[in-house]
Amino acid sequence: MQENLIRKHTIDELIEIMGDKPQNDDLHVHISKNKYEEIPITYPFRTDEYCLLFVVEGEIKIQLNLFEISIRSGEIIPIKPKVAVQILELSENLEIIGVSFSIDFILKNSFSKIEFDKMEFFTQENTTKLKLTPPESETVVTLSKLLEEYNNSKNINKPFKEELIKFTFGTLVFHYSSIFKQNNPNLDLSLSRNEELALRFFKILNDNFKFERSVQFYADHLSMTSGHLSKVLKEVSGKTAGQLIVDTVIMEAKILLGNPSLSIAQVADELQFSDQSFFGKYFKKHSGLSPSQFKNVKLKLQS
Repeated sequence: MQENLIRKHTIDELIEIMGDKPQNDDLHVHISKNKYEEIPITYPFRTDEYCLLFVVEGEIKIQLNLFEISIRSGEIIPIKPKVAVQILELSENLEIIGVSFSIDFILKNSFSKIEFDKMEFFTQENTTKLKLTPPESETVVTLSKLLEEYNNSKNINKPFKEELIKFTFGTLVFHYSSIFKQNNPNLDLSLSRNEELALRFFKILNDNFKFERSVQFYADHLSMTSGHLSKVLKEVSGKTAGQLIVDTVIMEAKILLGNPSLSIAQVADELQFSDQSFFGKYFKKHSGLSPSQFKNVKLKLQS
């Protein structure tokens, strides 16, 4: 992959970029102790980790896939794995808390199926930003500071270190989940069998959409017929497997085309199309614009 395409960063790489010291391989708590003088990461990037981003003071404007979101003081937002993230603007007085964790951290700490279901605000199709009350915000700050302390590599010999990390993390996440549920009282956070299957599909799709665009490929991986897969996905998401595959490819194409330093040929190559012409026809069929037309519109909006 070329250097200027959407990069993928591990927790360790992000720790180094943010100037933090290593903590736990599968969990990291970033608490900004100094005001940011500049945007630390100026390009779009992805990770395989989950993140809870809380703004203590100031404002940060980010782009998640194709959507621009401003997060202000007292607001918190979940960021899911493989979402393309780009930091657009930072206020001078910005202070943030970021709690990043991997799915391995959840599994290693033996969170039960019921517990993980309650964390499924991370899997909602629409990213939900929440405004916290001052007491709720204070609790997030206190728990995050405790979690950072327990997770610090210097405290390796601390008695009950693993238990303190697990239960402080659990309290922090359930604190967020409780606020999320209060703001979405009609949303059932437990997963049905079809919803679990849909989540498995989306994970496989995220890993393979650049190389595989046939419904049969995903159906085979899930040990079912393509018709049944599309029926389940239609019930859960309102779209068939084929439509979701197209949506994912077009979304990635739009993110890449929005980068003025990338040519259309480079985007076509990154998405594994046989040539630029085939990519152009595919993109126009599913978006209504040619790649060059979309690129021109995007550049006008950015200028």
